[in-house]
Amino acid sequence: MAITVLVVSGALMIGAAWGIFGKLRPGVEGFLIAVAGGSLLVSLVTELVEPSIDESGIWTALAGLTAGALVFAAVDYWIDEKIGADSGGGLLAAITLDGVPENLALGVALIGAGAPEVAALAGSIFLSNLPEAAGGAREMKDGRSKAAVFGLWAATAALLSVAAIAGNLLLKGASPHLLAIIRSFAAGAVVASLATEVFPKAYGEDRHLSGVATAVGVCLAFALAQLSGG
Repeated sequence: MAITVLVVSGALMIGAAWGIFGKLRPGVEGFLIAVAGGSLLVSLVTELVEPSIDESGIWTALAGLTAGALVFAAVDYWIDEKIGADSGGGLLAAITLDGVPENLALGVALIGAGAPEVAALAGSIFLSNLPEAAGGAREMKDGRSKAAVFGLWAATAALLSVAAIAGNLLLKGASPHLLAIIRSFAAGAVVASLATEVFPKAYGEDRHLSGVATAVGVCLAFALAQLSGG
């Protein structure tokens, strides 16, 4: 459990450090973001939506997924209006909003299971968090010190770690319906994040190969699932 949480949340800190101190051509960064998005797209279906349907039925899963997408869209709209779409704060808030239920779901997935059984989901979240944090931290450097930007992302990583631990410790014995709602809500928020934050950014920076990169991410997610015994 601890290793999985550290790997997933540590991606935010590594990505933030990459964005603050490192340099990468936009095309390369866009390619990596598309890979991450493709990987997460597969994993949210296989590790979040399908278990929700199995545990609580199609309508509960669809309701949770729709609710997650609606909440994300509403908050994302508010961020664009009040903070600014290009401030970096929007991407930080997006990662937090989809990351909290996502990591709650990760903690739930670990209940009664070993880390290898959720390797596909954890690996995909890691791949997604890394370039997203890099892009957000890079945009936030204007007008802020490097230490302040890194501190914000470190605090976000800590919050998501707490969410994963809470999901694992507090939801043991919870009803299958509640776990299904949490999983499907997380999936909806992630879908909305992919559509509004991840894929547009990838396409904007690498429009010619973003589709290929997304397919690479899909293949990578299936490979991770096979390695984990999924």
